[in-house]
Amino acid sequence: MTAHEFVHVSGRDIAYRRSSGQGRPVILVHGNSSSSRTWRHLLDGSFGGRHRCLALDLPGHGASPAARPGSGVYSVPGYATVLAGFAEALDARDAVIVGWSLGGHIALEASPLLPDAAGYAVYGTPPIGGPADLAEAFLPNPAVQTGFTADVDRDAALAYARSFLAPGSVLPTADLVADILATDGTARSDLGASLAGPTADEVEIVRGLDKPLAILQGAGEQLVNPVYLQKLQAPTLWRGAVQTVQGAGHALQEETPDELTALLDHFIAELPHTPSRSAQPGSRHGERP
Repeated sequence: MTAHEFVHVSGRDIAYRRSSGQGRPVILVHGNSSSSRTWRHLLDGSFGGRHRCLALDLPGHGASPAARPGSGVYSVPGYATVLAGFAEALDARDAVIVGWSLGGHIALEASPLLPDAAGYAVYGTPPIGGPADLAEAFLPNPAVQTGFTADVDRDAALAYARSFLAPGSVLPTADLVADILATDGTARSDLGASLAGPTADEVEIVRGLDKPLAILQGAGEQLVNPVYLQKLQAPTLWRGAVQTVQGAGHALQEETPDELTALLDHFIAELPHTPSRSAQPGSRHGERP
């Protein structure tokens, strides 16, 4: 797996990994208590060889330094600001934004700040209009609460990691557990507290989005209610339907990376064609900050 690099965004250092590809930029946004490590199959595989993939560590996750408690960074709006700044700093304003779980919520919230983004692909992400939607959007899995709890022991981390996978999955969870335990606990507790505050209406964002939106869903999802997703009004929904992936739960990038890669490749290939700035004179693509 590629080594971390760092870029200064909104007054803080953000760690990220990049792939070797020089094609259309793709920004990969991980979920709660995860890190850029979760994208290793995409970064190091054929997908990363074709596309200019940039996978950031959110503040307090992976190798990115922790934020000050109560600063507002550990919230969906706070992370959205970081994402928009990250795209700007790495000259990837026209990227395809891929968000998993919390990363998908961040991508949707950031969409008004990313007017040049080519499109969005999210999964494990039920767009919510506000706190009242949470009970319907998510399945009643007790592991969900771990994502908003500061102090998490190994047993709780293991249960949380297993909730990311399809029931009965034999996929090793050691890396998932390590990321959960390494995450700044305040990132979880501040995120939970922030849900009672102002956030964007993601249902309205999806309804009014003028860019292609792919919504994917694992058939064995243990956290997100698939019935809720079917109710969404999404005029730009790719292929006109939520795309279900067999053999996967919440974490497609871990469980079915080949299927995820194929879906993302098709989605990107079907986007309206715009010349990549990497091919334009004066572009900074390929340079390291």
